[in-house]
Amino acid sequence: MTEDEIHAAATDLLQAEKMGSQIGLLSLKHPGMTMDDAYAVQAALMTAKLVEGRKVIGWKIGLTSRAMQDALKIDTPDSGVLFDDMAFETGGMVPGGRFIQPRVEAEIAFVMKAPLDGRVTREEVIAATDYVCPALEILDTRILRSDPATGQARVIVDTISDNAANAGIVLGEARHDPRLVDLRWVGAIVSRDGEVEETGLGAGVLNDPVMGIVWLAERMGTYGQSIRPGQVILSGSFIRPLECPPGSHVEADFGAFGQVGISFG
Repeated sequence: MTEDEIHAAATDLLQAEKMGSQIGLLSLKHPGMTMDDAYAVQAALMTAKLVEGRKVIGWKIGLTSRAMQDALKIDTPDSGVLFDDMAFETGGMVPGGRFIQPRVEAEIAFVMKAPLDGRVTREEVIAATDYVCPALEILDTRILRSDPATGQARVIVDTISDNAANAGIVLGEARHDPRLVDLRWVGAIVSRDGEVEETGLGAGVLNDPVMGIVWLAERMGTYGQSIRPGQVILSGSFIRPLECPPGSHVEADFGAFGQVGISFG
């Protein structure tokens, strides 16, 4: 993609978010689009939001499960940017109309106390982490899930361009030292409107959620970015996304690890 095409795609996505609408698949408009192109669109979108006064509070990792990677015919996760206007309090309410097609995933969040840059080890990630906590990620899509004319589904370059489908984060109040918890065995029972919809374990995230942060630090290094102290990292979902139409209430019970919930107006 040319610089003009990258800028135009980012502008269209930003406008779609503001208007609560969706644009067509970028993968159809730009058949030769690469993952580098997609991250360039995401970076242009980030720049536009920073110019508007938003602040980066962290990063998200997506597509960490084997099932999701197989579905999109890829062998790598993706990542997106968390902004300050994406944070919601646990037990709070998302205003009606805030999102287009919201969905929710359960994850383990890492809150950092030291920087990570480029290639790092698992031990270095744990040493740089202030604490881990239960979290929900709110997903949304500013790109159609499929093209109405051809039926073609969105692919990885569409998702990455659309900030890895990120829309919001909800952090639980419980805090844990990652040195004292085997995150592979941290699990959650996720309910919507009082009915259990999904269960999962941290091992569903690259066999170890810490390894998601290892992957992210290296990926960011290739694009001249790094993880900074105080930032929140969503390590990846271990459940399928739950659709959340207006009136939905989602609760994730992580047992001794804590609880986190959100409602949609």
